[in-house]
Amino acid sequence: MIDPDRLPAALQPLRLPVFRMLWLAWLAANLTMWMNDVAAAWLMTQLTTSAVMVALVSAASTLPVFLLGLPSGALADIVDRRRWFASTQLWVASVATVLALLSLGGGLSAPLLLALTFANGIGLAARWPVFAAIVPDIVPTAKLSGALALQAMAMNLSRVIGPVLAGALLAAAGSAAVFVLNAVLSLVAFAQILRWKSEPRVSALPGERFVGAMRVGVQHVAQNPRMRSVLLRVFVFFFLSTALTALMPLVARQLGGGAGSFTLLMSCMGLGAMVAVMVIPSLRERYSRDRIVLVASLIVSAMTLLVALSPWLWLSAMGMALGGMAWISCANTLTMSAQLALPNWVRARGMSTYQMALMGGSASGAVVWGQMADLLGSVPHSLVAAALCGPVVLFLVRGYSVSGGGDADLRPASPSHALQPAIEIGPDEGPVMVTVEYLIDPARARDFTAVMQHTRRARLRQGALSWGLFRDTERPGRYVEYFVDETWVEHLRRQERFTADDVQLRVRRLAFHLGEQPPGVRRYVGESLDIDAASPH
Repeated sequence: MIDPDRLPAALQPLRLPVFRMLWLAWLAANLTMWMNDVAAAWLMTQLTTSAVMVALVSAASTLPVFLLGLPSGALADIVDRRRWFASTQLWVASVATVLALLSLGGGLSAPLLLALTFANGIGLAARWPVFAAIVPDIVPTAKLSGALALQAMAMNLSRVIGPVLAGALLAAAGSAAVFVLNAVLSLVAFAQILRWKSEPRVSALPGERFVGAMRVGVQHVAQNPRMRSVLLRVFVFFFLSTALTALMPLVARQLGGGAGSFTLLMSCMGLGAMVAVMVIPSLRERYSRDRIVLVASLIVSAMTLLVALSPWLWLSAMGMALGGMAWISCANTLTMSAQLALPNWVRARGMSTYQMALMGGSASGAVVWGQMADLLGSVPHSLVAAALCGPVVLFLVRGYSVSGGGDADLRPASPSHALQPAIEIGPDEGPVMVTVEYLIDPARARDFTAVMQHTRRARLRQGALSWGLFRDTERPGRYVEYFVDETWVEHLRRQERFTADDVQLRVRRLAFHLGEQPPGVRRYVGESLDIDAASPH
């Protein structure tokens, strides 16, 4: 009997019943996505001869994620994640059903196919952030890397099975059969998600407001240096690597093949990715995430060049397999870096911005490389241009690390003391200004302000509207920090967002403070001045 504890790290999370159930639902959901994309891309080559229109199939499926990622991430953070996950899958199933009916009735045109592909992308935009936020909730931190690898495996197992099924059905029964099967599997995934009985998040505070939740999400990412580096790297990687996948239907045609050749190439890429998933945990033990991203990106560029110049289908298939191995190694490493850079309370919003960067790179890359293929009159020339741009862009972004300096400890932590105001304060009263007075050794001022720069980022990441630091003109070494929250309830909510890393930062600040008493903290609530009531007239 096989010892479960000796299973590869990437398979350990499947021992968890809840993760296993949701993973199967995720696999089915992504299977339908790949089947839809493959069938739509191939059908578009039959509806039009324009390389731009073919490439726009990829753009139409990814652009909604770029446009709607942040709102969907905010909803995933402030509503019940189980219901939201189920609702997004129901949307995808509904779009799949409409697509199947129109295909059976012969009512699809190139513009309508793009519109329905865009509608399907809306479901993807809403579905991905919530699943990304759910995984760390149901999987222990020690198994998170394996869970994320399995999440990637589901994507790439579907990348293999989806094109194979789609290709077989395209050859045997046409695109309508693919769309019908897609609708059935979408409904199966929806039913699987409904079986999950999640535990609601408990908080004594009212839920966040939608617009405010989006503001805080954007602000958190803007003040998170690690996330900014990850977003740049993932946008660049997918902008360049999408050239290969977006133009693959045309590559298959130029090699003299039909739907079978296209299916073979896409399946080889997915198969290579599946193989790489099994070794990603061991790669992380030996190499830094920055090294994996660099090497994998260079391999993808090299394989893009190989496919562009290859005159044989078998050689292109080998290039796609190696490219798939490098592609998933880079993509999974960047996803892991993003997950480790985000606390749980803002994870869906943070991962939605990650998804926006990823899909924004994919959509813009599909448009750019498709347009270049039309302008140059050659698909291989466009692929060569994308391949040669890879090393140049990697050199330009070399200073943006996704692993340097170690990962922050983002476990939830309690603030230093509970708030007990002496006056009655309504939850929507505000703004709330907090001041903290420090007395330090003037000789250590430079080191103190460096720590306060980290403090500024931490306060703003937690949702503060503004922050400032002032020094006393009459007493050297006396500093006053202030920051402002939108309302009293937002101030209380920020207390719930403390992490172990914030506690460590507080210890570093207090190490500069002189005297037996801690720094003086004062809280002020904005007062409304009713000028008309105060006027004698």
